[in-house]
Parts: sequence; C-alpha cells; structure tokens
Amino acid sequence: MSVFASLVVGADGSTSKNGSSSGISTGADRTTFLARRRNADFILIGGQTARTEPYHRTPVPVVVISHSMLNALADNRLAHWWNLSPVSALEKGRKKFGPNVLVEAGPRIINELIKARVLDGIYLSITSVTDGEDVIDVEELLTNFTSIKRDELEGTLFIEAKTLK
Repeated sequence: MSVFASLVVGADGSTSKNGSSSGISTGADRTTFLARRRNADFILIGGQTARTEPYHRTPVPVVVISHSMLNALADNRLAHWWNLSPVSALEKGRKKFGPNVLVEAGPRIINELIKARVLDGIYLSITSVTDGEDVIDVEELLTNFTSIKRDELEGTLFIEAKTLK
C-alpha cells in the first residue's frame, strides 16, 4: 500500500511551460513516468491537470478532483470526476480501486496531501529546462521527507523522497 506523487520540474523549479508539463519533460522522464503508472491501482489528478495534460487514455482508473464538473475526460472510460477534497478523494479512491496511488497533480494538491500526512513519498524529475511557469522551491518541498535518493539519467535528475517528517 503506497501513495506517491510524481512531478517533473525544470531546473528553475518550474512545473509547466506553455501551460503543460510536457514543455519541461525529457525522454528519460517520460519513460520513467509511464512505467510508474503500471504499478498503480489508480491515478489522482486535479481538474487543471485534466484540462491541460493528455489523460484521454490511461492504463488504470484516473480520479479527477475538481469543483467544476465539466468533464474534460468524457472520452476516457476509466476517468472518474469527483467534487471532493484531495484527502477525501484519496480515501474514496483507495476503497474503490485499491491502495496503490500515483498522484500526478500539481503542487497545490501535492502540498495539501503532505500537510494531511497521507503521502508516502514523491518522485521528482528535474530537467535542465528553465523559464517555465508555476515555480516551486524543490529544496523546501524535500524538507518534508526523511529519506532522499538521487540518480541521474540522460541529463535528468531523478529524486525519490520517502517518509514524511
């Protein structure tokens, strides 16, 4: 049973470029990102992520949490659109789909799950891209965790941080 977040970040802390994470992603990041999905019982994302990222086909159910009930993923038969808080959606999703969750939401939702102490860890991919939007402080984010492992592959730094402080 595990709840991990996955987030790609540019060298300057940007979490998107031109409105999407694909602007800061690399081939190595994408390969690793897609492999993680196969081990999840479901994916948890926010409405903004659903509207700007390619979630029209997913290998497992995707739960979208949004106050707007305009379903941007109506063509994905595995998509579930819930007007719940991140913590409530996580609890409901675990009961419905299983305990292994991959959170692919933005920093606001990830920080809310950290604050609620329901996140087991985070996978960060840090690329060399700069001049993006929605900048976060990676080092500040990592202060929430006690176990941090770093590896580099094809110019992308991969960080696996576990165990909330």
